[in-house]
Amino acid sequence: MSREQEGLKSLGGNTVYADDYAPQVLETFENKHPDNDYWVQFNCPEFTSLCPITGQPDFAEIKIMYIPDKRMVESKSLKLYLFSFRNHGDFHEDCVNTIMKDLIRLMDPKYIEVRGLFTPRGGISIYPYANYGRKGTEYEQLAKQRFAMLQP
Repeated sequence: MSREQEGLKSLGGNTVYADDYAPQVLETFENKHPDNDYWVQFNCPEFTSLCPITGQPDFAEIKIMYIPDKRMVESKSLKLYLFSFRNHGDFHEDCVNTIMKDLIRLMDPKYIEVRGLFTPRGGISIYPYANYGRKGTEYEQLAKQRFAMLQP
């Protein structure tokens, strides 16, 4: 299937950067292997958002891992989406949960997790983690197991 047939606009097109949080830039394409379980991982080592109180920039590495079902997120649109946080004010925990929920709405994965490795501000690092496994499936159990592994 071609880029046009998939409805992809970002890939191969002119890059336009959003001024603020822009979930509408996210795009998907068909997973050609929905019968296989496999991991897809994205690392964004240059994630930036703004502190909603001070307006100062916060820097992080965002790690996204998911097991796709029928649809997958297109990487350029994901990059543009993550870049859209640069002028957006939100707490670290909110950024991670927003990213996860937007990706769930977009592609309905079997399983997904999002981790934020935020650089220290005021001598404290914050590393929020959120995950989701499709309810009523083995992936719900996977989410519980992986979440429990991160408990202190």
